[in-house]
Amino acid sequence: MTENVSGVAVRATRVWEDTRQRVDLIRWLLFNLVCAGGSLGLAWLGPVVPLPAPVRGVGFILAALVLPMATLLVPMLGLRKVPRRKRKMAWQLVFPVIAGVALGVFGHAAGDHIALADRGEWVDAVVVSKEDAGTNHCDLRTTDGRAISPSLSQGDGCRDSVRKGDELRVRYDPEGVAGPTADRSRDSYGGMFMALFVTAVLMGTWGSVRQSTWDRQYGGR
Repeated sequence: MTENVSGVAVRATRVWEDTRQRVDLIRWLLFNLVCAGGSLGLAWLGPVVPLPAPVRGVGFILAALVLPMATLLVPMLGLRKVPRRKRKMAWQLVFPVIAGVALGVFGHAAGDHIALADRGEWVDAVVVSKEDAGTNHCDLRTTDGRAISPSLSQGDGCRDSVRKGDELRVRYDPEGVAGPTADRSRDSYGGMFMALFVTAVLMGTWGSVRQSTWDRQYGGR
């Protein structure tokens, strides 16, 4: 009789532990989906909508800094049973931080491309000044005197060979949100976004589940 009761207790314990692991998996999967999707979505929406400058700035900080760091800090803060001096981080949690930052940065660049495709205009522009301190930036005006904002970056056509007074054919955003470009080709970000998103979600979920399991088991050590 005692053996039967003991066996039932062991099976109940295993079922309970399996259930908790499934719950951990689901909640951390949802958490990392929200963080990775938020990093990409907030950065992308800023130039595409376009959002007001202060809102875009806050959105970009959330996308490229706050949400990626949350994928590391939230699982770490969940360690309640482990003494502070003995806490450690699952190595998997490095990946969602890096991937989240990349999703924010490249998501903004992809939003710029979409914004230019939707509302951009091709114009002849004159270089009114050039800053070449490390990375080139060219200030432009249209040939009829309208200022173009923001400035043209080195990667979008402000090359070393460009000089003040040169004329360039550029596509610019009349809203002054997306950066202008002299490049007629459009980069495809789809494959890179998919790889970054999957990496952030899978590695973040894996690392977070490990943190939760370690915290539950610590009291029994």
